[in-house]
Amino acid sequence: MKMFKRGWLKKIQQEWTILQNDLPDDIHVRVYEERMDLLRACIVGAAGTPYHDNLFFFDIFFPPDYPHEPPSVHYHSGGLRLNPNLYETGKVCLSLLKTWAGTGNEVWNPEGSTILQLLLSLQALVLNEKPYFNEAGYDKFVGKADGEKNSITYNENAFLLSCKSMMYILHKPPKHFENFVKEHFTRLAPHILGACNAYLGGDLVGHAGDSTYISDDGCKSCSTGFKIMLGKLLPKLVAAFSEAGIARGQ
Repeated sequence: MKMFKRGWLKKIQQEWTILQNDLPDDIHVRVYEERMDLLRACIVGAAGTPYHDNLFFFDIFFPPDYPHEPPSVHYHSGGLRLNPNLYETGKVCLSLLKTWAGTGNEVWNPEGSTILQLLLSLQALVLNEKPYFNEAGYDKFVGKADGEKNSITYNENAFLLSCKSMMYILHKPPKHFENFVKEHFTRLAPHILGACNAYLGGDLVGHAGDSTYISDDGCKSCSTGFKIMLGKLLPKLVAAFSEAGIARGQ
């Protein structure tokens, strides 16, 4: 640890304490005493989003001059682009990381920003209900008919990619999270497959089981194209659960 500046070790230990005390139930973290400059985090996709019930893994690296510089973050993409802020290469675009434009509390502050804040931002600002509007400049289309329509289409595609991401994670779970991945999908496979069937029945993505939900542009049902694509993908998802030793539970 000689390469790190004075106070670095203490700051990392403070980060660990904050995470231990305040981490929400749907974010999981693994730290390494032998590699204190590394941390692996898993965020569970929230209900109401196209990412519901999926697992999103991020590797976080603390630079030698942390916290004067923000951490570096790598997303386990599986080669899939399912969000404007998460690239196939693993790059994460977020103002808190200085990889995205931002002002005020959105940008990294060495005096107050924390890894917990970073993880909560990824959960709430990136993996949100309408990720289409995360794209630079698209926030001006919020509430407008064309924008909301495009958002629904984006959510449909994002859910299809999220299902493919589940298959990738089941096939190649990140190190030290193998048991967690198995337990998570064993518990939620029935719910995930139930949501897929609800979408095949016309429910909007993120609102499985709520046939009364109407989108901001007045849409009541998902697209025919989406249902066709999901119908082709669903047997592969079922097979991925089965190959991982997970029963359908339906």
